[in-house]
Amino acid sequence: MPSLFPARLRGLLAFALLALAVCQAGAQTKPKVLDAGIANPASAIYIGNSFFYYNNSLHGHVGQLITEGLPGFRHRATSVTISGSGFDWHDVDSYFRPNAIGGYSFGPNNVVSFNKLDKLFDVAIMMDCSQCPLHPQLKSVFTEYARKNSETVRKHGAKPVFFMSWAYQDAPEMTAQLAEAYTRAGNDNNVFVIPAGLAFARSIQQMPALNLYAPDKRHPSLAGTYLAACTVYASLFKKSPVGLTYNAGLSPEIARHLQTVAWETVQAYHQP
Repeated sequence: MPSLFPARLRGLLAFALLALAVCQAGAQTKPKVLDAGIANPASAIYIGNSFFYYNNSLHGHVGQLITEGLPGFRHRATSVTISGSGFDWHDVDSYFRPNAIGGYSFGPNNVVSFNKLDKLFDVAIMMDCSQCPLHPQLKSVFTEYARKNSETVRKHGAKPVFFMSWAYQDAPEMTAQLAEAYTRAGNDNNVFVIPAGLAFARSIQQMPALNLYAPDKRHPSLAGTYLAACTVYASLFKKSPVGLTYNAGLSPEIARHLQTVAWETVQAYHQP
């Protein structure tokens, strides 16, 4: 029994840190921007890293939720990701070149269709590297490029959106730190923030046995990606995902839990 004590102690400490992180996140700076600035965006570009492209890409799951939740509504999305990247790795201006990204699509039966677009994207959803907003040598880069990339997106007639990432599985204190960093950046640049990191913390608090992480304790499991997708859907469209049948292959019970967590998180974070 004595040999088990350190492991138990570590487990209790981790749970205590998670509870503290969730409490701290609830007391964070409040967001000033409460919507994306465009109702029901018809197109989106996701600019980020592997947190987006894991599990066959976040934007694909969001698209499935949109298809069911907004019948008949056409939404086009593209994901532009670089493994391990931060805000400063992306040449955002180049993503808005005419007749480039979004110039053609693969439709039913894999038929290529060519798009004539008056506007490339309504919103640009951007995330920094997982540690960049907190790292002593990189947080100033986060601040600088949050501003620069937002200005670039607006220059092309789209709305910038920040995606608040989640804490590492073994570092729950990151939740409150990332929430504060993204909320402040959103307030400073008049940018809407999607609170995915807070949704992760809420789910872990309510259902700690559900694993939201890949084995590396950073990237999302399928459940983690689905939770993030529900949070994006709830944030952008101001609609509850609760009750949607698309579950990404998860059990209906788990999917409903994650849908509910996403909706509760978005309502709590974006309340006036």
